[in-house]
Amino acid sequence: MSKNLVIVESPAKARTVGRFLGNSYVAKASMGHIRDLPRKTLGVKVDDLSFTPKYALIPDRRKIIDELRTAVKKADNVYLATDPDREGEAISWHLIAAAKIEPTKIKRVVFHEITKDAVQHAFDNPREVDYNLVAAQQARRILDRLVGYELSPVLWKKVRPGLSAGRVQSSAVRLVIERETEHNNFVPKEYWTISATVSKDKSAKTSFEAKLTSIDDSKKDLGLDNEKNAQSVLSDLGNAEFKVKNVTKKQTIRRPPPPFITSTLQQDASRRFRFSASNTMRVAQQLYEGLDLGSEGSVGLITYMRTDSTNVSKSAIMETTEFIKNEYGDKYHLAKPRFYKTKVKGAQEAHEAIRPTSIFHTPEKIRKYLNNDQFRLYKLIWNRMVCSQMPDALFDQTKVEISANKNSDKQYSFTSVGTILKFDGYRTVYMESEDDTKDVLPDKTRLPDLIKGDHLNCLSISKKQHFTEAPPLYTEATLIKLLEEKGIGRPSTYASVMGTIQDRYYVQKVNSRFVSTKLGKVVNSLLTQHFTDTMNVGFTAKLETYLDEIASGEREWVPVIKEFYVPFHNLIKKSEIDVERVPRSEIDEESNEVCETCERPMVIKLGRYGRFLSCSGFPECKNARPLVTILDVNCPQCESKLVEKQRKGRANKTFYGCSGYPECTFATNRKPISEPCPECSGLLVMWGQNRARCVKCPYKGAVKQDEKTTEQLEVVV
Repeated sequence: MSKNLVIVESPAKARTVGRFLGNSYVAKASMGHIRDLPRKTLGVKVDDLSFTPKYALIPDRRKIIDELRTAVKKADNVYLATDPDREGEAISWHLIAAAKIEPTKIKRVVFHEITKDAVQHAFDNPREVDYNLVAAQQARRILDRLVGYELSPVLWKKVRPGLSAGRVQSSAVRLVIERETEHNNFVPKEYWTISATVSKDKSAKTSFEAKLTSIDDSKKDLGLDNEKNAQSVLSDLGNAEFKVKNVTKKQTIRRPPPPFITSTLQQDASRRFRFSASNTMRVAQQLYEGLDLGSEGSVGLITYMRTDSTNVSKSAIMETTEFIKNEYGDKYHLAKPRFYKTKVKGAQEAHEAIRPTSIFHTPEKIRKYLNNDQFRLYKLIWNRMVCSQMPDALFDQTKVEISANKNSDKQYSFTSVGTILKFDGYRTVYMESEDDTKDVLPDKTRLPDLIKGDHLNCLSISKKQHFTEAPPLYTEATLIKLLEEKGIGRPSTYASVMGTIQDRYYVQKVNSRFVSTKLGKVVNSLLTQHFTDTMNVGFTAKLETYLDEIASGEREWVPVIKEFYVPFHNLIKKSEIDVERVPRSEIDEESNEVCETCERPMVIKLGRYGRFLSCSGFPECKNARPLVTILDVNCPQCESKLVEKQRKGRANKTFYGCSGYPECTFATNRKPISEPCPECSGLLVMWGQNRARCVKCPYKGAVKQDEKTTEQLEVVV
């Protein structure tokens, strides 16, 4: 046995780190946390308000701990190389106790990328365990345990068994419901716009569109709130003389975005690839821990993916600028590097942004070693890092103001703005995704050369009806963005929160947007009514700030928990008396089905394995059956309809099978599309965000926008 033992979290990380260190080191994996608060008891001493935790070994980690204890006894040095965040620091701290590591042997090493140089530098410069970071993680864990252990039973007694509540997840559900309420209660307002197609010389080649922007120099209220008023203006403009009133030319710039942090990576991957936050983090973990690159062996391809800092090391910036100069030429090379200011409150500035460990590992160069998801996410990270050190995109923008006067004393003004991309800059590598920003300049809107006083020919003039739009429901990307803006949660929590609120069936996705369930509304109503502080978004954000201050040594963790717990616990006791039990019928969903036993309506209930149909006459009638959704897609084997089902014991894991089962056993995990394969007329299924593939032939192709969601006909068994 080597005299140097290295402990990391995962086998993949152990293999990569071990290869860099050589034969004098042995790397072993703890498989994540090895000690935690006990599952069946509170595990926190609250009677004296000391909040002393009582940790226990995680049952399925006992064999690993035994192996580590044996290895520790034979080692002269034990290097704790867990992840460089609070969670990783806490794992190291727990390992010291669980593996019984003598203090003289302990060396804590931290690296933000798994490359030979970074690992070697960390091992040359070990440090002690940072107990401020440990205290912050412990405080978060205890807070979450106190909320979950005391608040969840209230839901069990007052709503139904098996529910859960938490500081961050409950705030997230509340935000979804508030936006959904705002969306549903929105009353559209009618308004009209008037546009004129004008040209410089009666030629369609020089024509362009201008919009009415002011009447009598008033830009705020044009009075175009109904068709009658719009038609009146249109009539007034008949045979009007159109003349250029002013021409303004300027150059506008668009700066590149910074390298990714955890939240922005999750958002961009969601927009582009429809990745869930958990899927993004799973793939990023693989890229971080290391993949086999043939003759290079296992290499960590990106820096640590749980970060809220946009800092980038000087060496990485130099490497990137060198690559840009060699690959794209001098005009894409910056004279001075760019540095980005982190905007996230409480960001850990010692961390780096998510970037490639080597910019020379271009996506195309290593494509053959990556699966499709790994390649897409790596390319996104690589492009974003490269673009962050490239010049601004430059646009020539021309604004033309046009007067239209003839038939009345009113002064009408039209405006047209033309934007031409002059220099693509960073956009040669990376383009912002659709809802990154609302002010992305168009690449090409050309206006003819005009000067003040030019007369224009009006080729046509028209009116168009519009209605104001409701605020959109949240997607996973926009909800994560909001949580970050409000300071709720931290990089390590977003993926689990998105999964939990769906697994508990408080919200569900409809066309990729979150809508609350009946159960979610009932739980949210109870919590917001009786546990105001716990559900208050600002209060939750304040706790996150306190945790950051514990991590930096500015606060002690016990007073923070005490300040929260005392009033919270009093509310729990008060709820036993004040909170009325919610009737089960309030959380049951209606269905179109009728009980074949007693002919009463069937309702949709939520059970241990998901939703199911049950007779509304329960307990008098105990008839129940699985919930199945019929799709408007035929089985490729027997022409029966396909149905959507849920696997027992696996929350939110759906599959699609033939309604003729067991006679026909066709099934697929991919969502079917009603449009047949253009080559063999076989069944198409979703394959990524905008792609489809045939289950019968090799065809792969784009998905029509209206084909992404198959129509659900009815709910039956």
